[in-house]
Amino acid sequence: MKILENLKYAKNHEWIKVEGDTGIIGITDFAQNELGDIVFVEVDTVDEDLEMGETVGIIEAVKTVSDIFMPVSGEVIEFNEALEDNPDLINKDAYGEGWIVKIKISDPAELDELMDAEGYKNYIGA
Repeated sequence: MKILENLKYAKNHEWIKVEGDTGIIGITDFAQNELGDIVFVEVDTVDEDLEMGETVGIIEAVKTVSDIFMPVSGEVIEFNEALEDNPDLINKDAYGEGWIVKIKISDPAELDELMDAEGYKNYIGA
């Protein structure tokens, strides 16, 4: 299981990579492993301002459906459209091609509330 050092992690198992005032968000390798084979991803919040902890979309796996939560507040500016035809990109490359949304971060101070890689490892007991 991979946990990358250059990301921040939320307790709901989302990660965020910060590039200036933009955040790239996905679910962790741990989360995709727990969900199993992902068959569908839906995000209908593009162009919406969402608060930290609000639902940005859903992931459907063979066994379950799970919400995707905003790790920080911001405007959803892009959905990874490659996931429409290939939702299993999340299973194959959770931290790369399997990213889910990009946001314009509205409150950078919220990033301080997230875990670093070491904190996330401790949180999941890795």
